Amino acid sequence: MIKPQTTTPSIDTSQWPILLKNYDRLNVRTGHYTPLPSGFSPLKRPLAEYIRYGILNLDKPSNPSSHEVVAWIKRILRVEKTGHSGTLDPKVTGNLIVCIDRATRLVKSQQGAGKEYVCVARLHSKVPDVAKVARALESLTGAVFQRPPLISAVKRQLRIRTIYESKLLEYDVDRHLVVFWISCEAGTYVRTMCVHLGLILGVGGHMQELRRVRSGILGEKDNMVTMHDVMDAQWVYDNYRDETYLRRVIMPLEVLLTSYKRLVVKDSAVNAICYGAKLMIPGLLRFENDIEVGEEVVLMTTKGEAIALGIAEMTTAVMATCDHGVVAKIKRVVMDRDTYPRKWGLGPTASMKKKLIAEGKLDKHGKPNDSTPKEWLRNVALPTGGDSMVASLAASAEPAAVEKEKEDGEGRKRKLDDSSDSPAPVVGKKAKVEEGEAEVEKKEKKKKKHKKSEEDDDAETEENVEKEKKKKNKDKVEASSPDTEKSEKKKKKKSKESEETPVAVNGAGDDKSEKKKKKKKSKDAVEE
Repeated sequence: MIKPQTTTPSIDTSQWPILLKNYDRLNVRTGHYTPLPSGFSPLKRPLAEYIRYGILNLDKPSNPSSHEVVAWIKRILRVEKTGHSGTLDPKVTGNLIVCIDRATRLVKSQQGAGKEYVCVARLHSKVPDVAKVARALESLTGAVFQRPPLISAVKRQLRIRTIYESKLLEYDVDRHLVVFWISCEAGTYVRTMCVHLGLILGVGGHMQELRRVRSGILGEKDNMVTMHDVMDAQWVYDNYRDETYLRRVIMPLEVLLTSYKRLVVKDSAVNAICYGAKLMIPGLLRFENDIEVGEEVVLMTTKGEAIALGIAEMTTAVMATCDHGVVAKIKRVVMDRDTYPRKWGLGPTASMKKKLIAEGKLDKHGKPNDSTPKEWLRNVALPTGGDSMVASLAASAEPAAVEKEKEDGEGRKRKLDDSSDSPAPVVGKKAKVEEGEAEVEKKEKKKKKHKKSEEDDDAETEENVEKEKKKKNKDKVEASSPDTEKSEKKKKKKSKESEETPVAVNGAGDDKSEKKKKKKKSKDAVEE
């Protein structure tokens, strides 16, 4: 006999695909939302959509360049755009992530991701000690100065690149070959590293062979395919209409985003985010643990589709407790616009606005015009420094009906006060009389203060006028000072001359005349 159970069995979400993996471990903000039939689960998209939102983990062949390979993929799959996750030199083989159409929006994030390589380096002479080679290789970890090789696609500037880890896999003493594995930052030149290894060992060296074994999140074992696999899959679809091989070769772009922390968004908020809106608290359903402000996150739908890459504006703790605010701002939108229906502008104010625009009571941009109702102007929230006309209309006198109601209300109160014979209203009347007297006293005090302030202002103005007059007189005196000084000097000279004249009359005049005669005689003698 089957007995009913009260406990519901727990759902095992560890096997759910891609971004939905361990969905039940996410923190729940709210479970209240309306699912919409729009959109598709990443693995169940129609084939055309599946390819447009797809990526390839390609094993690049030796000899063609990365750009050539990507162009060939574009031609084989007959798509509009393709991009790759970081250039590989023509002779280098291995992991190259090729993004198709909409997935090209993730190229930048993949180009900056870490890389792993297996390299074969040839030393120029014999180094018998294997331990010495291992030590030399270990010394090349950490931040290293590098200058790009002579033949390179970038400017040959000295730059710093970080080598996170390196391991010596094999060393052939007779053939002077070193096989090693390294994990490094994007943009590291392994060719330059091989030269440095030779310099450290004191024998010289160069790179013989190189293979990339991991790019970002995808490695050699993560559904890596060759160019032949892609061609065959497309041929099978063209001739037999069999999608399975194409779906096997191409992966959804969400595979690249599994390392990011997730924010699950309501279906009604998806299209707004596709148009560039920030994710606000009301649009959030679930969120991951340990999210920090400024951290890069992925915004996803309840079906597991990636909407956009965003930058968190709240921590996990704030998301759990706050009831308003911005959760994340958008860095890069991945989903196409209008994949989900528009769900903004459906509130009462927005609906009223649309109606007024249709009736011509607002202009096409939703701004007021001459026929805009006063009620709308009064209720609308004016922006800072908004239209002065709108502000004046909004601040206009209240309608006559409202004024009548106020007057009627006051009349009723007076009638009630007059008609009431009970002691309580009398007290109310007295209180009102006292309040009236207090108001009168306040008004008188204000008038007195106002008069005093006016008198003070008058006194100040008179003082200011006098000061200005004094300043003007001083300026005039200063302006005329040079002329007066000259006239005074002349007067002093004249007075001195008048004082000296009587002395000259007494006898100094004769001496002067004699001196003059002597001077004339001496001059005549000199001339002769």
